[in-house]
Amino acid sequence: MKHVLALGIAVLITVSAFVGEAQTATTETPEIAAEAVDPLGPFDAATVSLDDFVWVARPVVVFADSPNDPAFIRQMQLLEARRAELAERDVVILTDTAPAAMSEVRTTLRPRGFMMVLIGKDGEIKLRKPSPWDVRELTRVIDKMPLRQQELRDRRAVQ
Repeated sequence: MKHVLALGIAVLITVSAFVGEAQTATTETPEIAAEAVDPLGPFDAATVSLDDFVWVARPVVVFADSPNDPAFIRQMQLLEARRAELAERDVVILTDTAPAAMSEVRTTLRPRGFMMVLIGKDGEIKLRKPSPWDVRELTRVIDKMPLRQQELRDRRAVQ
């Protein structure tokens, strides 16, 4: 958790001029806000709660029974290939490859084997997929969400 906090503070300082005006509501949880700006995760799902991301970020949670699962490896490659698009949509990548640990996130979402889950900023599950999904498809789902549409309208109004 200390590493996540240090990363969060470093990113927050780097982008504070940009984020400070656009996300004043996130000052209560700077650690999570920094992660929302920086999709460089993945972050271990065992160290966070999904409630931490409500109204701050869109978690993409990738589950597998082992980090060597080919579907898990492929999904992570797909996410890594288009990080900028995920960052633009406030996506945070969480991973859980330890079913025996029964993290809070795993208990809440109850995956069986490999599963990718997209959770909206409102904390609701927006998408569950039992196979890897390309970022292009994932961003299309995000862009159709009402909150994302509002974010785009707000951004256009500021420019």
